[in-house]
Amino acid sequence: MGLTARGIRAAGAMALLAAVSGCASGTAASVGAGVGAGVGATASVAAGSGATPGASSSAVVTAVPSPSSWSQQRLDQALTAHGGNTRTAKSNVVTARVGAIFAKSGKGDHFCTGSVVQSKGQSIVVTAAHCVHGGKGGGYNTDIVFVPGYRDGAEPEGEWPIRGIVVDQRWIDSTDPDLDVAFLVLGTVGNRAIASVLGGNKLGVNLGFDRTVALTGYPSNAGEPIACFNTTTQQSAHQMKIACKSFPGGTSGSPWLTSFDKKTRTGTVMGVIGGYQQGGDTDDVSYSPYFDNDVLALYNQAVAQGG
Repeated sequence: MGLTARGIRAAGAMALLAAVSGCASGTAASVGAGVGAGVGATASVAAGSGATPGASSSAVVTAVPSPSSWSQQRLDQALTAHGGNTRTAKSNVVTARVGAIFAKSGKGDHFCTGSVVQSKGQSIVVTAAHCVHGGKGGGYNTDIVFVPGYRDGAEPEGEWPIRGIVVDQRWIDSTDPDLDVAFLVLGTVGNRAIASVLGGNKLGVNLGFDRTVALTGYPSNAGEPIACFNTTTQQSAHQMKIACKSFPGGTSGSPWLTSFDKKTRTGTVMGVIGGYQQGGDTDDVSYSPYFDNDVLALYNQAVAQGG
């Protein structure tokens, strides 16, 4: 187990709750060419121009933030009043980085969720591996687009093409739930990379299991995103768990956002709905693979592809 949320992060957690849900109270191989050996496999969906490869160290968080001056009592009150409750997500700069993943170039239905994370190429979205690859015996789901900030048919930032998919080789070989994470390398829209338009959250690795996070996701049967705020716990050696009501199909890949900074309007993605039971067999409890060095290796592969 890592460091707990107790006694720290209260200000960031309260700001995150207000930003996402509006609640305040006293978060390498080309497709068709076969997958090679190695830690991860890359699916190049289409040719496209990318930024200079390389990871930005400031985009990855590996330590808990400094203690907050806000009281633990205030955070406990917020968790008691609102923790685990689900509501429609606010429309703002924070939730605009979360989007629905659509089939058939935006003409089909949305079936998963993704979110923009920071990188040197400003072109990476994190989601669940099962959203984009079928695991053992399956293949890549390549006819998809990412639509950030989608609401009831409106696409305020347009449809973003996917030009690369990075999943772990062990997910491909055995559908390992501990590796149910994928990074999408996006193409440009209007010659601009997505994070240059929307900004991105940081990627958090090895942050421990007990954190206060906010989830934002797109149910497949709804036109607006939903949000929830609660504290995570450890499910198993490489899995996390959270109780959030009514997160149904379509919310796979939803980011678990922690350590929100009101000044920069950014947080840290430390998980995504997926992993055990591909995110959960019931709507009220969700799971995520623990983001560790394996996830960091996948992220670095996406960065090396121009993400």
